[in-house]
Amino acid sequence: MAEQVAKKARIEEVENKSVLDQLKEITVIVADTGEFSLIKQFSPQDATTNPSLIFKAAQIPEYHALIDNAIDYGNKQAANLNISEKQKLDLIMDKLVVNFGNEISKLVPGYVSMEVDARLSFDTEKTLHRARQIISLAKELGMDTKKILIKVAATYEGIQAGKILQEEGISCNLTLVFSLVQAALCAENSITLISPFVGRILDWHKSKYNKQYSGNEDPGVLSVRTIYQYFKQFHYSTIVMGASFRNTGEIVALAGCDRLTIAPSLLSELSQQHTAITRVLHPTIVSDEPFVKLPTDEASFRFLLNEDAMATEKLSEGIRLFAADITKLEKIISDKLASCFPR
Repeated sequence: MAEQVAKKARIEEVENKSVLDQLKEITVIVADTGEFSLIKQFSPQDATTNPSLIFKAAQIPEYHALIDNAIDYGNKQAANLNISEKQKLDLIMDKLVVNFGNEISKLVPGYVSMEVDARLSFDTEKTLHRARQIISLAKELGMDTKKILIKVAATYEGIQAGKILQEEGISCNLTLVFSLVQAALCAENSITLISPFVGRILDWHKSKYNKQYSGNEDPGVLSVRTIYQYFKQFHYSTIVMGASFRNTGEIVALAGCDRLTIAPSLLSELSQQHTAITRVLHPTIVSDEPFVKLPTDEASFRFLLNEDAMATEKLSEGIRLFAADITKLEKIISDKLASCFPR
């Protein structure tokens, strides 16, 4: 009798918890947004931003002061330093990223990801320069730089930049991860965190094969599970943070992953669902078939990535999309500069 009562109590306890609350017990939840009110609503541990999210937020009147502050900062620095108009615009863009990151850091106890200009994804040295500039700007605001993850696309050049930044004590988030070889090279170089994408992999397979996938068949879910298990087998310290979700089923199918970065719309859905979930990923449970360590020298990396059509296409597409939104954001800045200082 006592056992039945206890079992009923456990069931009721789960039923009273939302899926989001259950996930928070086994996975670090990260908000994938640049909007402060939404971060406050869901109380995540960390927050991530990207050019698309900041471009979206920059069009909301509530955030115009952050843009104006970045422009004022750039103008003052340009007056004191001998820099070109391009350098001034780059500085303003980085200052804007830091302004958003600084405000977000006040709302979350953990990491805040700040992204380097995606158009530099194939230039290690320029990526390093902009990353260091972001950290310098953050220090000027008194931010705790240990909370910052410099976000860079997981190209070969981006991972090399991440390696150097990590050696300098700057933590990194390597994003747009679509293949195991990208993840493996990041782990070999002790990158703090990677963001393997789920939904964009699903999009590619649906389009390529005209087929619907769900749950354990979802190719994006399977990709993250493979990366997670590979990391645990070889005892890598790099954090796996699943990203780019299309539905809550993908999220639940990765319950137990180190971190999951989730858009506010899906966080809202998860908070309203009250079904019991099962932990899928656990650090002590690895793949039934042990992995063979992938070669991660430059030639092998480029060849293995090239062999993966999906990863090659989605990485390129992701960089193009982020680059396009950076260009749109620059247009907003340039128009404001022109209105303040007409030629």
